[in-house]
Amino acid sequence: MTQTNQIGLQDKQVKELIEKLNDLLANYQVFYQNTRGFHWNIKGHKFFELHVKFEELYDDLHAKIDEIAERILTLGGTPLHTFEDYLNISEVKAIKNASEDVACVQGILDAFSVLLKKQRVILDLSDQMDDEGTNAMASDYIREQEKLVWMYSSWLNN
Repeated sequence: MTQTNQIGLQDKQVKELIEKLNDLLANYQVFYQNTRGFHWNIKGHKFFELHVKFEELYDDLHAKIDEIAERILTLGGTPLHTFEDYLNISEVKAIKNASEDVACVQGILDAFSVLLKKQRVILDLSDQMDDEGTNAMASDYIREQEKLVWMYSSWLNN
């Protein structure tokens, strides 16, 4: 007999999904902290423009971090919550002392590349297991971030 969790999803599949969501959470946390650093340290002629854009981005990342952690809890898991865990598993690496506009925007694009790849894996897995909640979340994030990639790439190619 197949075991299911409190929302009717198979335990074995849910375990794999929770691991992937915790990995995604770690990557979001490092990306969030990088973006806060970009916001605080940006310099140059594009300061006012990028200072505001980076704040919008880190506010959005903060909300998504909370949603991912709550989804992990909904699935019956425990979200990672230490910086040690985040740094050990995140593919997005911490960026120190970035203050130059092109380097900061490139750091954002690099992080989105990682997140999009991971979210597509989560999208496929959640689709296979009929987990509409995780699937909708991942789909929404992908749609939003693909547009942001286009916008930041357009700025970078200016």
